[in-house]
Amino acid sequence: MQQRLSGLGYWLGTPDGTYGGLTTQAVMALQKAAGLGRDGVFGPATRRALEAGVRPQSQVGGTGVEVDKARQLLLVVRGGRVTLVLNTSTGSGQPYTTGSGGTAIATTPAGSFTVFRTVDHLDKGPLGDLWRPRYFNGGIAVHGAGSVPGYPASHGCARVSNPAMDMIWAQALMPVGSRVVVY
Repeated sequence: MQQRLSGLGYWLGTPDGTYGGLTTQAVMALQKAAGLGRDGVFGPATRRALEAGVRPQSQVGGTGVEVDKARQLLLVVRGGRVTLVLNTSTGSGQPYTTGSGGTAIATTPAGSFTVFRTVDHLDKGPLGDLWRPRYFNGGIAVHGAGSVPGYPASHGCARVSNPAMDMIWAQALMPVGSRVVVY
């Protein structure tokens, strides 16, 4: 199962035969791509999706990162082809108290952006901690988090697992100046 997921681009680190957190994240990404329930459990419907080779396609093409808010997926695209698929969690749509005490709605805005700032450590902010963020729209970033559920739960950022964020850094997948398209 891990080898097939990895072969389709669902990132889970190195297949090791252990159904741990990274495998759960990859299974959840497959479930999202297939329009299934998002529980991270490899049941019969998920098995059928894996056997069918379900994988998302780029909506924009080119090279960069795409954040698909409807399916809660982050796609790494190279030359118009999706090379990696990650589970993500974007803005919840719920009201929250801002760092300055006001109220805002947790939204990940759609559009085409450019990574303009990176922080290679834990970036402590007024709304929470962001692991190795890659900022692309004001205070909104792709960043690592300890919790990446199957539903929108962030203040507006696109969360991925901490190990996925480490991989993004190690492979230089989101350098300053690179494109991020949110739809």
